[in-house]
Amino acid sequence: MRIIDDDERRTRLAQRHRLLPRLRTDDVVQIADDLVALHSTDPVTAMMSPMVRMKHPSLAIIEQVVYEQRALIRHHAMRRTLWLAPPETMRLMNAATSRKLVAPERRRLLTALARHGVADPDAWLDDARAAILDDLRSHGPSTAREIGQRVEAVRLPLHLAPGKSYASIQGAHSRVIVLLGFEGQILRARPSSWITGAYAYVTAQDWLPDGLGELDEEASAIELARRWLRRFGPGTTTDLQWWMGWTLGLTRRALQGCDAVPVQLAAGAGWIAADEDPVEDDEPWVALLPALDPTTMGWKQRAWYLPDAAAEAFDSVGNGGPTIWVDGRIVGAWAQDKQGQIHLHYFERVAATRRHEIDARVADLKAMVGDTRFSVRFPGDIHARILG
Repeated sequence: MRIIDDDERRTRLAQRHRLLPRLRTDDVVQIADDLVALHSTDPVTAMMSPMVRMKHPSLAIIEQVVYEQRALIRHHAMRRTLWLAPPETMRLMNAATSRKLVAPERRRLLTALARHGVADPDAWLDDARAAILDDLRSHGPSTAREIGQRVEAVRLPLHLAPGKSYASIQGAHSRVIVLLGFEGQILRARPSSWITGAYAYVTAQDWLPDGLGELDEEASAIELARRWLRRFGPGTTTDLQWWMGWTLGLTRRALQGCDAVPVQLAAGAGWIAADEDPVEDDEPWVALLPALDPTTMGWKQRAWYLPDAAAEAFDSVGNGGPTIWVDGRIVGAWAQDKQGQIHLHYFERVAATRRHEIDARVADLKAMVGDTRFSVRFPGDIHARILG
């Protein structure tokens, strides 16, 4: 059995994810495809992940690709989180992950409606879905607030998770919009700012020709497994199952269906895509990656790129904050303060020459964001201490 050591995995990571300076490109769709998809739960990440991989970082170019060319689509998918991906990839993700979210979300909403006293929750929900879709067809891109103002009949106050620490009261229209998103009926369009999640909504048919389609779940899972291995492999069954949010059974069937080749990793048994040749050592590199960057969040078993000393780059549930990378390993974390200054924290000793390279990336980062101040939705445990 072929053995792939951690050094080769780090080299693959740098090459596949365009973290080597010579591999930067201004093709935003290609960047997203090289990462399978861009994390978008934090809106800042969705813009910064491609910017740090561009030859000429430009927020305007990314927004043009996403909102004018519509060459990247934002939608809920793996692990109930938001992603940004080319339409073909998003259709696969919708079939293999998003559609599973519909039934449990509908049950939760029906329960909340019944608790509110709605006599026929199913009929109410079907009418609300139709009313919101009709409203979007008539008015075009609209925020949840705008929809609620126009379609007053769906603005019931719903008590969600009563008795729980995370209990809340939300307008029913907001939850119906979430359900319509899971169903693939609506998509997120341009927000009010690149650092906010206050998106406008549109019908999928209006935004994307033929919508998200009705692809087969199993076939889509196989193709996604193949793509993940091409971009993130080698990896373990655990890595792929976690990344996709699948059952173990579906993960195994997808690996078998895509003809994954078994390999031996330091972490144990792993898989690589068929016909993958060994890679040679490449040039040294450094990078500052945003929170939830696809590279940081590409694997569940992270020891080969996350030293024990750097564990606080993540939070307690495994979300990675803004990170500093040197040659395929996380060596530090960074944070922007309210004045726009970038602060660094190193988890281990880093040579002065490499720190100078990192300082250059800090300057690049400042140039990218300009005067914009942003918060991190999922900071690592070290984040607050960096800011003092």
